Amino acid sequence: SKGCLRAGVGLLTTHIPRLGYSIIQTAVPEAMTSIDQHDAIFTEFPDLSPFSAIGIGPGLNTKHNSKKALLLLLENSKVPLVLDADALNILSENKEWLEKLPENAVLTPHPGEFKRLAGDALNSYERIQKQKEFAQKYKVVVVLKGAFTTIATPAGKVYFNSTGNPGMATAGSGDTLTGILLGLLAQGLSPENAALAGVYLHGLAGDLAAQQISEPALVAGDIANYLGKAFLELQDESILTFGD
Repeated sequence: SKGCLRAGVGLLTTHIPRLGYSIIQTAVPEAMTSIDQHDAIFTEFPDLSPFSAIGIGPGLNTKHNSKKALLLLLENSKVPLVLDADALNILSENKEWLEKLPENAVLTPHPGEFKRLAGDALNSYERIQKQKEFAQKYKVVVVLKGAFTTIATPAGKVYFNSTGNPGMATAGSGDTLTGILLGLLAQGLSPENAALAGVYLHGLAGDLAAQQISEPALVAGDIANYLGKAFLELQDESILTFGD
């Protein structure tokens, strides 16, 4: 949620289990909230008509009712979609649902999640080939996170990201990326451009944070906190534009 807000989303609604209400209000008071009927898990989603982009997965869990709700979301979403974490794990357990992915949805697996989705690879080259084929087959954008994150598009293009550092291999870093991508999609960037810009900004924010607090001390919240400086650096270099 913090990553999404810092990426310029404007108005964010975070859907949470009932018992998380006071936590999200305290931790991220700028976020609007949508409260699930269940105390502890995701089982439903609100009316989707007000939203220009949707992100799902971080902290989701893989309970039966959560799986059913994810399937309904895939079938009913008409806006750009980002899927991460447990949303990907649910898809890997129900591979027939991959056909229901909206065109140009953005998937952000780490290598373990991608292995469960697309199968094992003998080396990084074979993994990237699988990533490219997966993106083409299902007409989605696949952001394969790693030391050099790769972005594969439905057209068969593969991009390599140049920002980021080992300190970003910390819990929550990928969730922050999901939020950043969601924020950029909500501003009207195409899924491909949102993925390219979002991954670069995410890594740059991590690099700027590491310069100040070191790689070993880096936590996911620092990435969100340094996102503003990453935007300023790109603006200073006149390489940041929005829209297609």
